[in-house]
Parts: sequence; structure tokens; C-alpha cells
Amino acid sequence: MTRKKRRLLVLLVCGLGVGTAAGLSLWALSSDVAFFTSPSQLAHDHPGPGRSFRLGGLVEAGSVQRTNEGGKPTASFRVTDGNTAVVVHYSGILPDLFREGQGVVSLGTLAPDGSFTAQEVLAKHDETYMPKEVAEALKKSGHWNPEQGAPPPASTWNTLTVKKTGG
Repeated sequence: MTRKKRRLLVLLVCGLGVGTAAGLSLWALSSDVAFFTSPSQLAHDHPGPGRSFRLGGLVEAGSVQRTNEGGKPTASFRVTDGNTAVVVHYSGILPDLFREGQGVVSLGTLAPDGSFTAQEVLAKHDETYMPKEVAEALKKSGHWNPEQGAPPPASTWNTLTVKKTGG
């Protein structure tokens, strides 16, 4: 075997090894990937059954209902991006900063009735922070234009009018 063919064979074997390692890594992580979806996107493109994803938006004013089921706190609330709202059901303790009119990102799955069952709820941590995905959803829905300044204060987000309801 010539030197040139040996070099080519080594390169092919290395490429095959790196490709296999990358493919196996991506396959192993594919079940852990959770994509972000806004309520409007969810109304148009439903994820597959049992598929975990992140739902983000603002907690609609007057929509939070807290109960206690089997000694465990549960909550139902609506998440909106200004165009569409989705009912979210969560069993567990909500974050201290969770309240109406604030941005949230929830990790969970879509229930057969069109509501969202959350396993985790994340709330914003101060008055100026907004999750990147929530900001993009507000821009896309036309409720905030970054060229016109900072996003509206959190106290006004819960006054967004909902045009279409889901769930």
C-alpha cells in the first residue's frame, strides 16, 4: 500500500469515527431537547403526542386559580403572547416571583384537550428581565417593537387583549 493510500485510509477511518460519535451523541440528546413555542405557534403547529417543549409568554390577568389536590398544591393559569392564550396546569409549588402579568416559561407536554401540562414553571427574576423567547414572541405578535424603545413595563403586560383563545 502506498503512502498516499494509507493517509487516505486513515482520514476516512477518522472521519467515520468522528461522524459516528457525533451521530450517537445527537441521538442520545434528542429526547432531552425541548424547543420553545409561543401560544400562537402552538395554535398553528401542534407538537407530537408526548413531546416535551417549552411554552412561554405572559401570565394572563385574572387567570390564576390555585387549588390543593391530595395535599399537593396545584395551579391553573393562562399564558398569552397577546394573540392566543393557552391554559397551563401545574402540580407543585410555583416560583416566588410568579404572578399575573409576568413572563413565564413552562416545560411540559400538550394534553389531549389542548391544555398544557407543565412539569416545571420558570418565572422572571426582576423587573427588567424578560426571557429571550418571550421577547421574540412579543415582537412577532406586534406588541413590542425594539426600535421604539424598551419593552413595556410588566404592569402593562397583563392588559394585552387576547384575540384568540385556545385550550
